[in-house]
Amino acid sequence: MRFTSPDAEQRYAALVAVAASTVVGLDFDGTLAPIVDDPDEAHIHPDAPEVLRRLADVVRAIAVVTGRPARKVLALGGLDEVGRDLGEHGRELFVFGQYGFERWTSTDRRVVSPMPPPGLSGFLRDLPRVLREAGAEGAFLEDKGLALAVHTRRLDDPQGAFTRLEPRLRDLAERADLVVEPGRNVIEVRAPGMDKGTVVRDLAEQQAAGGFLFAGDDLGDVEAFEAVAELREQGLATLLVCSASEEESALVARADVVVHGPVGVLDLLRRLTADARSSEGRRLNS
Repeated sequence: MRFTSPDAEQRYAALVAVAASTVVGLDFDGTLAPIVDDPDEAHIHPDAPEVLRRLADVVRAIAVVTGRPARKVLALGGLDEVGRDLGEHGRELFVFGQYGFERWTSTDRRVVSPMPPPGLSGFLRDLPRVLREAGAEGAFLEDKGLALAVHTRRLDDPQGAFTRLEPRLRDLAERADLVVEPGRNVIEVRAPGMDKGTVVRDLAEQQAAGGFLFAGDDLGDVEAFEAVAELREQGLATLLVCSASEEESALVARADVVVHGPVGVLDLLRRLTADARSSEGRRLNS
């Protein structure tokens, strides 16, 4: 892990001091799970469930905030079981799917979700034409129920196809009253009115957070980073963590800490857990 500035190191120390009132927000793909060609094979890193269990002992709440459907993330991450374990110890795990449109908690244990946006059916009708025009007929389409993700990763020229597709999909989405969320060789089209930043703000208020850490890896996490920066301006202890890769570096300039992929994220969470326990021990013995 690498702190991006001396101020960043001080922010980490300040977060450790208020760990007991801190909310930890985590993206899924690229942050807890490695990026793979087939989204259905993006299983959580095998060490992550135990790291989250231990982290829950020292923080107020943990939230997985993802563009994925909540049920898919629960399955790929084994998070239903993790949530049950946390609930038995009086801790809370949240899963916010589809950028916050879906919500699951370890106490309620059911996914609350709205209806699909009305413009999505029209978008799907015109999508084949747009894919042909962009020379991206072989793009993998991931139907999320409330959204559609167009993946270019499997194509011969993933970045070129992405570059050709994004403006075309953005135009088509605007005509259907939908919004576009670009990511690592993926363009997601979904309903407006919700993003990861809204989730962060709501969580901080609902949990009366004294600190907030968010870790993400790509453009879909920018709104969350911006919301955490707002919390910092309001006086909260905060830490922004970029799970960096060769494919995407948009968050590096905004981050306090840069780590390499899910392994780096988990190492940071282990360090936070250990440092928070040591800090609490010193406080009790003083």
